[in-house]
Amino acid sequence: MPRAHCKKNPGRHRKPNPLSLTWRTTGGMIVGAAVLGTAAATAQASVLPFGSAPVRSAAAADLVPGPAAPGAPAGRTPGRASEGEPETTGSKAPAKRARPEQPAARTSQKAAAKAPAKSRPTAAQAIELARSQVGIEEDGGGETKFQEWYMATSRARETLARDGGSLSGYGDANWCDMFVSWVGEQIGFSDQVGSDAWTVAHAQWFQEHGRWGTEPRPGAIVFFAWDGGESVDDIEHVGMVIKKVDDGTIETVEGNTDNAVRIKERSTDVVVGYGYPDYRS
Repeated sequence: MPRAHCKKNPGRHRKPNPLSLTWRTTGGMIVGAAVLGTAAATAQASVLPFGSAPVRSAAAADLVPGPAAPGAPAGRTPGRASEGEPETTGSKAPAKRARPEQPAARTSQKAAAKAPAKSRPTAAQAIELARSQVGIEEDGGGETKFQEWYMATSRARETLARDGGSLSGYGDANWCDMFVSWVGEQIGFSDQVGSDAWTVAHAQWFQEHGRWGTEPRPGAIVFFAWDGGESVDDIEHVGMVIKKVDDGTIETVEGNTDNAVRIKERSTDVVVGYGYPDYRS
């Protein structure tokens, strides 16, 4: 059975059985109505809408304190929404109060989508940053700065509620997607690169926003299935395209490859597809 934050299946980060929330610290199972309710409310949440504000980092210590579930780290309440996140379907806010806010929200999104082209990074800038991390390796516990960064974002609470597990479970989980998400955050382009720890959901997000295809482009986010599968559900790994070498080969920069950030040449036979951030030309 797939587990949340599974480790050492190279580049793989699979979604767990929604009825089984496995805590890495004890290996025990927790099936609680409150936790399941939170997961159900956010299970269909997308990564980030194109044109919205980038993910904002928040210290892990800022998690709202609450009674720890059995096996969960003290002082942390997995699955609890952080301040500023969208209200779930369980919100009790009156509909009449919500309506006046909608035009403003739409205006804000349109304004962000129409931001001057010069405010957007180029694909070359994204690649340069990703390449600058080559050689960074996991420590003895399988941890890197990319997992540490992801655990401190509000996005981690959202994916935790969706996928189950514990926040600390991200600490030594497969981090290929966290690396890609980190690059997007550092260049201020999370609304286009996306932010996730599960490769399948990340690919689906690109599809939902009409930015998915089969042509390798510099700076594109590339999704792999080692068995040659062509379905998004087959995806096991993710990286960033540096360049197209020839019709059957691409050069990429990837996290969690041989436990480090590496540059690789990959056959397009194992590529499921590409996500295309809207870089500045």
